[in-house]
Amino acid sequence: MVQIAVMGYGVVGSGVVEVFYKNRESIQRRAGCEMEIKRILDLREFPGSPYAEKFTKNFEDILQDDDIRVVVEVMGGVHPAFEFVQQCLQRGKSVATSNKELVATKGAELLKTAAENNVNFLFEASVGGGIPILRPLSQCLAANEIMEIDGILNGTTNYILTKMIKEQVSFADALQQAQQLGYAERDPSADIEGADACRKVCILASLAFGKHVYPDSVYTEGITKISLDDVAYAADMDCVIKLIGRVQKLSDSRITATVYPAFISHDSQLATVDDVFNAVLVRGDAIGDVVFYGKGAGKLPTASAVVADVIDCVKHIGTRKLISWEDCHDPDYVVDYKTDTVSMYVCMQTQDRPALQEAVKQQFGVVRTLSRPNAPGDAFAFATGAMPEAQIDQKLSAVSSLGTVTSKIRILSDI
Repeated sequence: MVQIAVMGYGVVGSGVVEVFYKNRESIQRRAGCEMEIKRILDLREFPGSPYAEKFTKNFEDILQDDDIRVVVEVMGGVHPAFEFVQQCLQRGKSVATSNKELVATKGAELLKTAAENNVNFLFEASVGGGIPILRPLSQCLAANEIMEIDGILNGTTNYILTKMIKEQVSFADALQQAQQLGYAERDPSADIEGADACRKVCILASLAFGKHVYPDSVYTEGITKISLDDVAYAADMDCVIKLIGRVQKLSDSRITATVYPAFISHDSQLATVDDVFNAVLVRGDAIGDVVFYGKGAGKLPTASAVVADVIDCVKHIGTRKLISWEDCHDPDYVVDYKTDTVSMYVCMQTQDRPALQEAVKQQFGVVRTLSRPNAPGDAFAFATGAMPEAQIDQKLSAVSSLGTVTSKIRILSDI
């Protein structure tokens, strides 16, 4: 009998317990042994719960119990989750988590601790929720040289953008709808400002390329400035706007890592990923493009991925899964995003449109002029050719006396 503890009984934690007992027979068959949840850690009271005898408010009840071999961490945040997980690993307990912030900031350290104590630290649910991506990346695609990963990694922002694109709902109203439906938190900043997607990019990049990528090295831009005007200009290019997390390996083995809204063509496999669904496109030298698609969040989808990691931990008691990356504090490993070659959609407000158009032509050469219904006469929107982003900024600065940039969104034509 393998005893398990669950730290945190919120949405995901309660889902883990629900999935475990609902599918206990098949879970034990796959793990090859009997299993039981012995402790559930939470500071709140749960009167009337069928698991009342399992609850504890004292972490030591889990840490000091040598019968507990696997611990689930679904508390969220970095502290005290990091300290609790670190101590569990040091005590010889494997840990499964869905905590993307913890893995993105402390993953290298925790993987090292797990290796030193011959236990496992698994986190499949931290990136795609119920979408399997980390195992395929580290195992099924192991023969490939991974060149690039692009993803729609946040269901909240994807729902908002879908509403804006398909129903012409404003950003503010779409966000309110997302909150009413439970897709967005009361404080949605981690989603709409891109922090959630950034953490997932860090984990994907670290696993794919073997060096820890920290959130502060990833250029991150959310969707709060996206307007229905931008959506209309995107449509004129036969594009949609998506929040894209992107990692690319360069020829010198350094990488670029970014999160930002982008125009992507209707022909892209990611363009049709709508509502709260997520998708991750992995580009390998042998396999080409592979896309993993599904619900990236939610109680039961995320819980299913956590429980799968629990099964893996149980099956590998006394041995280690070969999942790891090294710590990295090289400031040059993640390249400045301004050096990346992109095309750009730009919308400017001007009092002298003919003069601005001529100046833009002189700076950028041939540009594609964009239109939308009911555009005001003082608006001029265009798409640049591909060049380093720093060069685009320089050219826009050169025409700034003739107009003000009101929108600027990258165009990704290669996904």
